[in-house]
Amino acid sequence: MLRRTFRLIVVTVALAALALVVPAVAQPKGIQLFNGKDLSGWSHFLVDPKVPAAAVWSVQDGVLVCKGEPLGYLYTNADYTSFRLIVEWRWAPGAAAKLGRVPNSGVLMRVNGEPKPRGVPRAYEAQLQAGNAGDLYGFWGMPLDGAADRKREQKGHELLGDMVGFKKTEGAEKPEGEWNTYDITLDGQSLVVLVNGKKVNEATGAIVMPGRIALQSEGGEIHFRRVEIWPVQTR
Repeated sequence: MLRRTFRLIVVTVALAALALVVPAVAQPKGIQLFNGKDLSGWSHFLVDPKVPAAAVWSVQDGVLVCKGEPLGYLYTNADYTSFRLIVEWRWAPGAAAKLGRVPNSGVLMRVNGEPKPRGVPRAYEAQLQAGNAGDLYGFWGMPLDGAADRKREQKGHELLGDMVGFKKTEGAEKPEGEWNTYDITLDGQSLVVLVNGKKVNEATGAIVMPGRIALQSEGGEIHFRRVEIWPVQTR
């Protein structure tokens, strides 16, 4: 009995010593792209250069407020290729009534090339238009493949160029004024989106390239309180 106990002690001590010698595997960490205080790390583009950024985007009580006019986007100064992106958003109470139509915005990814005069850049989009969150698009020749019965395609669109998109499989948004969560994984050629924890769309065939992440000003006041990016292993 004593011999068995001694062996157990020796093994325990050896394992403890090994744990001190072998470094722990570093776990990936999320990066807050929006710090809740100001717009550090972001730049902007507006179709009307006379309008200052502060007239469109502001930070109020830890929330990024976008007034929605004029058309444009707020974009990260850094480029990202493959990632998991968490975005929390809500439409301002009364946004639809004030606008007189469905409010619109979008989360743009792999934004590249020069800004377009009409305001929509070459990029992939996870749609934020009220009622259509979860739709996916590629603008200005950015390719995507997916289910044929949900595909939408147009050549030479005046705002979007050669455009391809895929409608969501089902709606999962909360009512106007309530917070929603986008969970977007753009991993190599694959693009998958969840709205409020429910998988609503996926596409393949994306161009693998670095680009900016952007939040659109596209009509209607929209709020963001979390914009967080996580690394993924590129396929």
